[in-house]
Amino acid sequence: MSTTTVKAYGTESKDADLNQMNIQRREVNPKDIEIDILYCGVCHSDLHTARNDWGFTTYPAVPGHEIVGKVTRVGSEVTKLKVGDFAAVGCLVGSCGTCKSCEQDLEQYCLNGWVGTYNSPDKYIGGMTYGGYSEKVVVEEHFVLKVPSNLDLAATAPLLCAGITTWSPLKHWNVGPNSKVAVVGLGGLGHMAIKLAKGLGAEVTLFSRSPDKTKDAKDLGADYVVITTDDTQMTSVQGKFDVIIDTVPYVHDINPYVATLAISGTLVLVGYLGGLDPILNTVPMIMGRKAVAASLIGGIAETQEMLDFCGKHNIVSEIEIIKMQDINEAYERMLKSDVRYRFVIDMSSLKA
Repeated sequence: MSTTTVKAYGTESKDADLNQMNIQRREVNPKDIEIDILYCGVCHSDLHTARNDWGFTTYPAVPGHEIVGKVTRVGSEVTKLKVGDFAAVGCLVGSCGTCKSCEQDLEQYCLNGWVGTYNSPDKYIGGMTYGGYSEKVVVEEHFVLKVPSNLDLAATAPLLCAGITTWSPLKHWNVGPNSKVAVVGLGGLGHMAIKLAKGLGAEVTLFSRSPDKTKDAKDLGADYVVITTDDTQMTSVQGKFDVIIDTVPYVHDINPYVATLAISGTLVLVGYLGGLDPILNTVPMIMGRKAVAASLIGGIAETQEMLDFCGKHNIVSEIEIIKMQDINEAYERMLKSDVRYRFVIDMSSLKA
């Protein structure tokens, strides 16, 4: 298959900075859409992949799965979008399309293995897929999303990961106007969980260790803030919440949060991958039919639903725009939680 050379930013090893490199993109097939990338959000998964924190990165690696851009070419069989339309690509660019999960629009749980936007086997040109830290991307029509015309393009980019990662459990656990929702952690995921839960009509509480987060949380739409280091405040919300979205990306004690679940309530982990420490105490779960669950991103149909909802309610991320050349500094700042609340790369800085 013929390919085109495009500029990108990636890394050759876990210990190396990201630098400009050339990568190959396939030519447009009949069902493909080519997108000129305008903005790309910066996710913690990008950093983990670049530094091989999860142990399965293949180098060279080009991260980026919060992509917004303009359609520049379409294949002969494409009907979803046309040249000149704004389009988005999230964490998925492929799946088998035939398994039980895919048939239910749950491509993120494809039983035969979904294809990630980066660091997944590329079935077209071999090697691994490369992400949105690049000039262009070519994606199968099914995995390309429509961007509501009223949304700010740069601030829309993080919806493709941070947005859908929190939207999917909110929808799955039927959050609505009568729901009491709590969010653990105020970062890229947490701030979107607050906005989306509030948009769905829920009463929203932020759990935070820092009183300094109170004003920000309420500005984002939280009704209440509970400081987790204050035993009196934690006791006051025992048995209250129908759903808790836990966005913390590192090992932490979830037992205090389980105690705040209402009967039949569910705590959903969306930020942390790994074993629990300390061990989960099942007594309050058994005594109150409480659950601890986890959730990935959403499928393509659900992601489009989320984008359309955000368009209707004018919901976007709080962002700081950076140049592509500042990505290594942004990674270091992200590790220190020094961003409010998501970095977005202006990709024109790469193309200059």
